[in-house]
Amino acid sequence: MDNFDNMLDKYAKLAVEVGVNIQKNQTLVINSPIECTDFARLLAKHAYALGAKDVHVEWYDEEMMLMRYMNAPYEVFTKFPKWQVDKMEGFAEEGAAFISVLASDPELLKDVDPKKIAEDKKTKGVALKGYMDRIMADEVCWSVVSVPTKGWAKKVFDGLPGDEAVDKLWKAIFKTVRADHDDIITAWQQHLDNLERRVKFLNEKRFKTLHYISEGTDLTIDLPPDHIWCGGGEYSQKDVYFVANIPTEEVFTLPHKTGVNGKVRSTMPLNYNGNLIEGFSLTFKDGKVVDFSADRGYDILKGILETDAGSLYLGEVALVPYDSPISNLDIIFYNTLFDENASCHLALGAAYPTCLKGGAFMSRDALKKAGVNDSAIHEDFMIGSNDLDIIGITADGKKAHIFKDGNWAF
Repeated sequence: MDNFDNMLDKYAKLAVEVGVNIQKNQTLVINSPIECTDFARLLAKHAYALGAKDVHVEWYDEEMMLMRYMNAPYEVFTKFPKWQVDKMEGFAEEGAAFISVLASDPELLKDVDPKKIAEDKKTKGVALKGYMDRIMADEVCWSVVSVPTKGWAKKVFDGLPGDEAVDKLWKAIFKTVRADHDDIITAWQQHLDNLERRVKFLNEKRFKTLHYISEGTDLTIDLPPDHIWCGGGEYSQKDVYFVANIPTEEVFTLPHKTGVNGKVRSTMPLNYNGNLIEGFSLTFKDGKVVDFSADRGYDILKGILETDAGSLYLGEVALVPYDSPISNLDIIFYNTLFDENASCHLALGAAYPTCLKGGAFMSRDALKKAGVNDSAIHEDFMIGSNDLDIIGITADGKKAHIFKDGNWAF
């Protein structure tokens, strides 16, 4: 087995053994583009080797998706098959683990009517709300990974032939997921321990407010009194440790729904279902987006914000140092999984109830009263930069730098 095959195999094993931590006699559900067939098969191989009962793959084809958007009438995107909802909720009820392979072409849908995309996402989000609630509450183990596709790689490394771009993107991905280490599992255990130290510090400090300051950004975010910082791995409701994102460099919590005020500027493009949104700003008052702009993708951003009432509010606050392994590659991946782990970011839409003490077991009404946002979407966008300062303010008014010039201040 050559070096590439060795690293690829280690990566697939990491996703199954550490990512979802597959258990004996458990079902694994893989969501994957058909272009990533070989990697999906590797995931299945390792899942069965670790004792999985069954592996089910949900394939999707981006070219078919594009064809549908370009030719199907608008009304098609107002409906979502109930049998698909029942299938995904059934797997979750069974206690399956879920791996999603995120590898879309950032330019795929650039010529598609933004209204079709917005309606399709809204319809699907509402239909699968029950399933996504289980994911957000860590009722099941889930993980997101990625592998190169030609369309994506050519966007990242513009000007290179397809095969060369794919090879270069593979090298970058292997670096970010530590597949270049002799013992990838040990390397990840050490990394997760380091993230846990940051989590512990922030949970001990109990900051009430975060103040973000950088070029184009002056934003304050209040945190609920019982907020919990998370990072690296987490435990499912069945007490199984898993890592939701591979790679991951973030430490995150949830904001109070109505406690966000000021303006924030994006620092990286957002790839939203094969469409890019660039150079955008959001203005908040009492938690709600009251104004927005974008240099590119304005209508797509508008569609995201119009998904439902909760899509106008934030659901996540995530801290990632500017001087981090992914950021230091100096690559814009046009893929949220990587770009969000190279940059501090926020998320529009649903909050993770697990970021609130006892939140995973609270009713929807109780979560709402606690200031937890709810929505059919959860869309991360990047705001990190080398001039970003984040000041933590405690309930008694004491201030301390959490980030200084884009990096941890402690």
